[in-house]
Amino acid sequence: MSPTPFRAADSTSINNIGKAVRVEGRIISREDIFVDGQVEGSIESPESKVTIGPNGRVKATLSAREVVIIGAVQGDVTASDKVDIRKDAQLEGNIASARISIEDGAIFKGSIDIRKPEPKPSPVAPPQPVAASAPVAAPAPPIVVNPPAAAAPAIKR
Repeated sequence: MSPTPFRAADSTSINNIGKAVRVEGRIISREDIFVDGQVEGSIESPESKVTIGPNGRVKATLSAREVVIIGAVQGDVTASDKVDIRKDAQLEGNIASARISIEDGAIFKGSIDIRKPEPKPSPVAPPQPVAASAPVAAPAPPIVVNPPAAAAPAIKR
């Protein structure tokens, strides 16, 4: 058994794909991702940030809360918050995001669709318990507004 205690991943964890790594397929993560290697396929991290490092070469669709591109990307990029394209970056693909930043010197070929940020869902209040009520009485008889005229009794003389 290792003397090092187990430490659960926290929200600041970053998954690295190093320079010597090549990935083909679909990457899905709930943590930040740093790609400095090669990826072909798709990268999805809807709650976190995806950074394509200076050595990163990506042929994939990217979908994340925030996307930072320093290397080269071929594919569409969707970010719920922001896309940041740095000065030495190359992006060939369409962008859909609430905010975008493109530094001088970056190469970009594609279209940009600026979307309103998605509203954060408000917490739903749990249903309130229903208070116990008194027993329900039998329904009242129907009310007759214009009763039909009763046959008049015959009068004998």
